[in-house]
Amino acid sequence: MSLRMQIYNELVNKHSGIRERYMEVHCKQTPFSKINSYFVLLWLNVRYYILKDWTLDYIKIVRENEQKNLKTDVPESLFTTEYSATHILEAVKDYDIISFDIFDTLIFRPFSAPTDLFDYLAEEIGILDFKSVRIVQEWKARQDKFAVSGSYEVTLEEIWNRIECETGYPAGKGRNLEEELEQRFCYANPVMQTVFKELQRRKKTIIITSDMYLSEDFLEKLLAQNGYSGIQKLYISSEYTAGKSDGTIYEYVKEDFEKEKIIHIGDNEISDITNAKKAGLAGFYFPNVNKHSKAYRAYDMSLMVGAAYRGIVNNHMYCGNNSYSMEYEYGYIYGGLFVLGYCTFIHDYYKKNGIDKILFLSRDGDIIKQVYNKLYQEDSTEYAYWSRKAATKLMAEDDRHDYFRRFIEHKVNQQYKIAEILEAMELQELGRELVGLDVSEYLTDSNQSKLRKFIESKWECVIKKYKEQHKAAKRYYEDILTGCKRAVAVDIGWAGSGAMTLRHLVEQEWYIPCEIIGLIAGTNTVHNSEPDASEPFLQSGKLVAYLYSQSHNRDLLKKHDPNKDYNVFWELLLSSPTPQFSGFQSGNACREKTEDRYLPDLDITLQFGKYDANQEGIKEIQQGILDFAADYKEHFKDFPYMFNISGRDAYAPMLVAASHNEKYLKAIEKKFDLEINVN
Repeated sequence: MSLRMQIYNELVNKHSGIRERYMEVHCKQTPFSKINSYFVLLWLNVRYYILKDWTLDYIKIVRENEQKNLKTDVPESLFTTEYSATHILEAVKDYDIISFDIFDTLIFRPFSAPTDLFDYLAEEIGILDFKSVRIVQEWKARQDKFAVSGSYEVTLEEIWNRIECETGYPAGKGRNLEEELEQRFCYANPVMQTVFKELQRRKKTIIITSDMYLSEDFLEKLLAQNGYSGIQKLYISSEYTAGKSDGTIYEYVKEDFEKEKIIHIGDNEISDITNAKKAGLAGFYFPNVNKHSKAYRAYDMSLMVGAAYRGIVNNHMYCGNNSYSMEYEYGYIYGGLFVLGYCTFIHDYYKKNGIDKILFLSRDGDIIKQVYNKLYQEDSTEYAYWSRKAATKLMAEDDRHDYFRRFIEHKVNQQYKIAEILEAMELQELGRELVGLDVSEYLTDSNQSKLRKFIESKWECVIKKYKEQHKAAKRYYEDILTGCKRAVAVDIGWAGSGAMTLRHLVEQEWYIPCEIIGLIAGTNTVHNSEPDASEPFLQSGKLVAYLYSQSHNRDLLKKHDPNKDYNVFWELLLSSPTPQFSGFQSGNACREKTEDRYLPDLDITLQFGKYDANQEGIKEIQQGILDFAADYKEHFKDFPYMFNISGRDAYAPMLVAASHNEKYLKAIEKKFDLEINVN
């Protein structure tokens, strides 16, 4: 082993905490970051070995439990309003020449770092660790250039010539592929597009000043492709062998426009602002949208999905185009990736297992079905009315234990009056026959057994009460499942009772010749009173979980705590601006002042309860989820493997939302008044 390698191993590879922190700085794309990384490396070794800073040991623990300082009182996007189109136009109105940076100013990529593009390059080329090769060879090309010209500015051709020497992969082919990927991924910053068009309307002279290895011809086409045409001149560092990083390229700008007032707009505080001002130009700082990424976004994710998620969210939230509500942000940032990933999971199961129809159970299935139908229009889907309350009534005869558990045990000491419990059971008439109890009493642990014994004494009346509901529900599902041999019932979870109850009724009570498999987002965790309730069905495949179960993503099994309202947080993401479904009735049983629906072809009535509070907020959450799914689909439609979103990745944003004792999530929850259980 060479002396250089020995030194590298001692200083970098010996300690994982040092290595990861060093590489975080070293792998950035500027020559100055490389030089800076050496000072960082030295300081890290001093901290650990001399100053005994053992916090460097904890990088893995930190990454398993990311803590972010999320805003709990105002939306994230509120802070970008000062970079709106109106604000920018006001700032540049007195200048003759408006100069723009390209990337992260006029043009966005759906990534959290420029080098993320190289992962797609690596996948296309088929060489392991090609991303590292691409980064290292670019830096070596810059070193070669500096030795000859005194400038670090290189062309894409020069970079690929080095890559060909290193790997044997043809430079021309690689260069074309990289340019093709840039064209496929790049898109216009909507704020800057508005600014650009307005400046053209005002007859301002627009130029481009950019540090970039891509050629002027290519960049001109890329800009035009994204709505930026009519640019007077492009100053590209690779063409001039001069850059913004040292300020030299601004001299060429000044030389061409010596008498005009010039302002440059860009996202780098040093090269775009400080160096522009040193050269005599004015500067307008448009913050890099990924600047706040480490403060707010999840990083404990897989490489490519994580980068895509962060890039899309940051571009959308921080471009200055809009400020959104906290409800919208909750949907877009924390729900969008989950729903998108869950839909792909459902679709894959549908295709691989010969499923005839997907039943999206109300109401959790509402937004899931909306996203699913935009992604997979050809699949057979149905929004099926179902609820815990309806299922519990229909299963009363076969599962008395669950009936009393949901209607009575779950309501003990929760400030429910006995009259309210009986009303939820639809047994109000029994209130007149109560002995030793009063309907005005609250349900407590001291009177719950009396109430149960009383209802059990009237059990024949109870079962008779639900007989017509059985008949109506059977007709409803016979119609939905016509021609189906296998169907999946999609729900959020958690024990899987919705899907398993439907399976039992369809197969063993109604004798409909269709197998029902339950697909749930997540199942019970170690924090549940009945953590193993659904395990036999998960093991046999009658239930399938996406996010986690006892057999996969066990860290989530231990983190997801219903006692801290984690179930509520997730159900809130899937809330629907539709009334609660309460059950089925035969005939036209529509009640006054309700949303009940009579289905004449089946001669049954679908009965509904009240709406959840904050209807507008629920709609905002749904819109956020829909917008994220649409954005992700638009950017990655040519890369189907990017829709393979693991349950762990889908949960990662929520882990961040749970930072600091769930303060952010509790702030969101306060905006709603959801009834999660049967009542």
